[in-house]
Amino acid sequence: MNKVRYVYGLSSALLVGGAAISLITGSPLGAQVAQNDDAVMNRVVPVAGAPASFADLTAQLQPAVVNIATRQRVEVQNNPFAGTPFAELFNRRGGNGGGEAQPQTREAQSLGSGFIISADGIVVTNNHVISPPDTRAKLESITVTLADGTEYEADVIGADAASDLAVLKIRSNKTFPFVTFGDSAATRVGDWVVAIGNPFGLGGTVTAGIISAVYRNTGQGGAYDRYLQTDASINRGNSGGPLFDMRGNVIGINNAIFSPSGGSVGIGFAIPAEIAAPIVEKLRSGQEIQRGYLGVRLQPIDEDLALSLGVPKKRGELVQMVEETGPAAKAGLRSGDVLLKVNGKDVTAEQNVSFLVANLQPGTTVPVEVLRDGKRVAINVTLGKRPSEQELAAQAETFDPESEEPMAPGTSDQTIEQKLGLQVMPMSAAVARSLGLEADLKGVVIAAVDPNGDAARKGLRRGDIILSANYQATPTVEALLAQVQAAVADKREAILLRVQRRTTPPAFVAVRLN
Repeated sequence: MNKVRYVYGLSSALLVGGAAISLITGSPLGAQVAQNDDAVMNRVVPVAGAPASFADLTAQLQPAVVNIATRQRVEVQNNPFAGTPFAELFNRRGGNGGGEAQPQTREAQSLGSGFIISADGIVVTNNHVISPPDTRAKLESITVTLADGTEYEADVIGADAASDLAVLKIRSNKTFPFVTFGDSAATRVGDWVVAIGNPFGLGGTVTAGIISAVYRNTGQGGAYDRYLQTDASINRGNSGGPLFDMRGNVIGINNAIFSPSGGSVGIGFAIPAEIAAPIVEKLRSGQEIQRGYLGVRLQPIDEDLALSLGVPKKRGELVQMVEETGPAAKAGLRSGDVLLKVNGKDVTAEQNVSFLVANLQPGTTVPVEVLRDGKRVAINVTLGKRPSEQELAAQAETFDPESEEPMAPGTSDQTIEQKLGLQVMPMSAAVARSLGLEADLKGVVIAAVDPNGDAARKGLRRGDIILSANYQATPTVEALLAQVQAAVADKREAILLRVQRRTTPPAFVAVRLN
């Protein structure tokens, strides 16, 4: 699935590289060697410079590059008025006998690229190629197509959203042509490169260019905002495909483009092999990917910040916020500190804090140098474990209690929705901050209220916190659900909630059960 997010400027077109295997005619006992084995490549491409033609190089490498197609099921609401005051009226007049409008499913598909890294059919691609962008979607099948048109089903054996890498296994006992990773650290600006992939679903396509920059930071942030830049044409569908050097080594995995139009304008980005290869190996062996974590919100040093702080431009990062119970807070880092070095390495645009920390193991104690009140201060920080991308997104999420969010069936527990006329969500530190409440407050947040329900008539609204139900604490959605189910089992017609609002003391409210 080629996911290229088009914003004016950087378009995230996720791409990956891989490896392939082959049988070299005349090899002793038919030994399996990589398509890009040195002995083979010496006959294909001159040691120095680029070939007069890329045909021999392409013919040698293309058998290890594959097209990847996925099929997903997406559940959608059949009621176009779901979540509006007209929803119940629509249901009564619907063709299903007046019952609830039943959700339906639709099929979605995606295309991308990948490459084989071992004879037994291990394939590397981008995580976004095989992970549906719609959270309601369920991945049903993956089809891998070789250069000769042969199709195979494949299974996911490992995926990592943070690095946007995934590893698949072809369902076959056959041997496959494969390629191996090279040393991207040796790549220089001006080196020739070749990209092979499946842009726009056209099938195997080859483009050539040069390395335009190494370790390019795109400004999108994150632990892996560090790419090889190339002018080899990369487009939608190239996601997950390999970027080869002239020795046939996979030095990058095509991943993003910078484009105002969605098409290639000569600025493409690939995940460096030195970053991808260790992660791929862990995914392949079933190991958990663990990364270090500081627990801070950072801002790069731009020109104005540099002038105000008296530090060089593009050196260091400003600490905007420190998580109250995170590793940084425990070590004594503060908002306003400027992180200059981590583990002895300078913090720069090409080597940001997220990258430096993510490549260290949780539990590691590292020296950090900060600028505080004009003085350099050395602090030792014991790193925590980096949360998942979903957890990080939830932490960064803001909650606006004043927004008029309608009921959206299926987004929270259905029993609570039906019986209380409420949609609820777990309390988090981010939500508590948004509501101006203590971060350790235990309760369930009301996300939306059915305007036709008794809860709305009793004045409950988005942003209220349910602290207890029938005198039993409700620190989680599951705890609230248990009390609702108990009330139903006891044939009660109402439930007593204790509700906290930002500007008022907690109060008891009796809500009738539907």
